[in-house]
Amino acid sequence: MPPQPAPLGPIHALGAIVETDAWLIELLEHLSPADWDRPTIVAGWHVRHVAGHLLDTALRRLSVVRDGVATDGPASGAADDVRAFVDRVNAEGVAVYGRFSPAVLVAHMRVAVDALHAHLRQLDPMAPAAFAVSWAGETTSPNWFDLARELTERWHHQQQIRLALDRPGIMTPALYRPVLDCFMRVLPHAYREVAAPPGAVVEMGVDGEAGGTWRLIRAGDRWMLTADTVGAPTARLTVPDTVAWRLFTKGISADEVARVVTIEGDAALAAPALRAVAIVG
Repeated sequence: MPPQPAPLGPIHALGAIVETDAWLIELLEHLSPADWDRPTIVAGWHVRHVAGHLLDTALRRLSVVRDGVATDGPASGAADDVRAFVDRVNAEGVAVYGRFSPAVLVAHMRVAVDALHAHLRQLDPMAPAAFAVSWAGETTSPNWFDLARELTERWHHQQQIRLALDRPGIMTPALYRPVLDCFMRVLPHAYREVAAPPGAVVEMGVDGEAGGTWRLIRAGDRWMLTADTVGAPTARLTVPDTVAWRLFTKGISADEVARVVTIEGDAALAAPALRAVAIVG
């Protein structure tokens, strides 16, 4: 019996979360009044709304996870109910915190992220998280995966702000690489109903300094991401680093993706990767 491929290991995201939030505070402190009202790629959200969302999610995590106070929740654990709940509370948070003045929002953000980081440092990475990473199809997740998901949230929303302002991004290997590594964990779930012979490989490469190559292999009756170097890919996608994060966060149209993504081999087998979404709302 051939040896089984090795799965990907845990992501160490805490340091990247702290650094990402430091860049956020530095950015927000130096925005002009006009900057706060610039539109972002999130429909209906300006810079102030995205910043308000980042404040809201930090405070909600502290309230619900650290303090154990949850006043409501989704109607059930079903994906549609979770999505509807997340969309509602996100809209409510933006409606409140998006009204804050820049000075008030930044002051509250400093306090919130300091408390958030202190809370995250206390978590056992291998213990069960309060919330599963549902977009990866999980019903239970270890804390390390939930922290990696938290990093993707805080990183990609800040990147939306930077894109709106035409400011340099935070696409460094130390910050963007773990974000990409976390986003790629959606692929087994995205391929869960895709049939292929055992040993079929979908390889997804991201160009750029923080990029890399991720391999999804058909192992028996399931798909898994592997750290091993496997055979020639059945399908290979190459994505620019400027596009990859937008692909997984519904931040780019299918037409735009088609213009910049290169596909080699079985195009039909590559297609589900281009539809994978690694956010809930």
